[in-house]
Amino acid sequence: MDETEAISLPQVGASVSAERDAADVEQGVMDVEQADSRQVESSRTKLCVIIGSGIIQLPIWGFAMSYGVFQEYYFANWTLRGDRDTTGVIGTTANGIMYLSMPFLFALFTRRWAHRRQLAALCGTVIACVSFFLSSYSTSIGHLVVTQGITSALGCALIYSPATLSLGEWYTTSNRALAYGIVFSCKNIVGTTCPFILRAMIDTYGFRTTLKAWAAIVGGTSVFAIFLIPTHPSKLSIHQTRARKIPWDFLRHRSIYFYSIAIIFQSSGYGIPQSYLSTYARQITLLSQTSGTLMLALFNAPGIIASSFFGWLSDNQRFPLSAQTVSAIPPICCAISTFLFWGLTTQGNIGLLLVFSMTFGFFSSGYSSTWGGMLKQMELESAERNEAIDPGMLYGLLNGVRGVGYGSGGFAGVRLLNAGTISASRRFGYGTSYGPLILFTGLSSLLGGWIILWRWNPKRLLPLVSRWQGALMRL
Repeated sequence: MDETEAISLPQVGASVSAERDAADVEQGVMDVEQADSRQVESSRTKLCVIIGSGIIQLPIWGFAMSYGVFQEYYFANWTLRGDRDTTGVIGTTANGIMYLSMPFLFALFTRRWAHRRQLAALCGTVIACVSFFLSSYSTSIGHLVVTQGITSALGCALIYSPATLSLGEWYTTSNRALAYGIVFSCKNIVGTTCPFILRAMIDTYGFRTTLKAWAAIVGGTSVFAIFLIPTHPSKLSIHQTRARKIPWDFLRHRSIYFYSIAIIFQSSGYGIPQSYLSTYARQITLLSQTSGTLMLALFNAPGIIASSFFGWLSDNQRFPLSAQTVSAIPPICCAISTFLFWGLTTQGNIGLLLVFSMTFGFFSSGYSSTWGGMLKQMELESAERNEAIDPGMLYGLLNGVRGVGYGSGGFAGVRLLNAGTISASRRFGYGTSYGPLILFTGLSSLLGGWIILWRWNPKRLLPLVSRWQGALMRL
């Protein structure tokens, strides 16, 4: 009996050990499968987020980026009460209102109201739809300013802010700039196609029916896209805990102020071609109505590539460039394009105006994609000082700064258009009533790029200038 037990006990121990090992292996397999399932679910959710973020660009930006078509129609078929020149303010006001409201909306939905993002976006959809629908019954320019320039913009901002916050949370710092770039490319697809669609609808049905149809489009696409963008799990329960204060330590750093000043200058010039290029093509270069719409479309089309390109350039590791270098490229190139191409256009010269539309559109559209690099730069500065920072709030603040530029550029544009002509040859754009606008656009873009370069490299730039002077003297 003892011998039997001596023989069986090791066998039983080995059997138990084998069962334990098998259970551990099975548990390990289950853990791996659950991890893979979570990864697949996360990847699927992130894909839905970026698809939804792309679709939602249509109701948010479709009207604002195509407003030049409406302005051209208002000028050619004026039936409203009030000053016709005021129509130039509507497009820039809409952009300005949207951007100016974003710091407040981002602050609300970053933490305490994060679980209400989808509800807020749906409320924004209702506001935008009602605004566009009511604008179809406008009888004065004041009605258009209120409905198209203010209330519809507030509704679109309510859609944009929650969706953009969720996009930045689902995509980490390693690929955030690229994700922004892809979404901004969708924004430029909207800006390329909508002018032709809206132009055809206006010509066929009139602007009042077109606005009613646009209200329906905004409603349908917004609701569909909103449900594709869930709030990140890390934000769903934050309202149940004691809300932490938003960290404002980044305001002690110089970077935020130099970036903000640069964005103000760049955006004040960016909105002017969007609003006036189609009208300029009709009045000054005497192009057809179709050519004017083509200018607006070609202004936005290059941004499809530019947004992804500058987003990749901000994130790439193979050819690393500093955030200030990448963000300085678009505004400086916009200035060169404005001075050389728009300023030198002549009557009937569609070629040079096409070149301006495409080059200015490429670089100006790509500028927003460099913000991911700016955010990364400021996050690193905060990490070096062991300070907390909220990227979502910071991104909203940059959008608010852009709104300041849009608004100031819009009101300056109306004044400059009535300022008279510049002492230059009447053959070129500089000698027309748009001459002051052209100079303002070029100078503001140039300052937007130069301030960023000067912020980081004043000591490096001076020796470089000295070497250039020495080389010129030797020549």
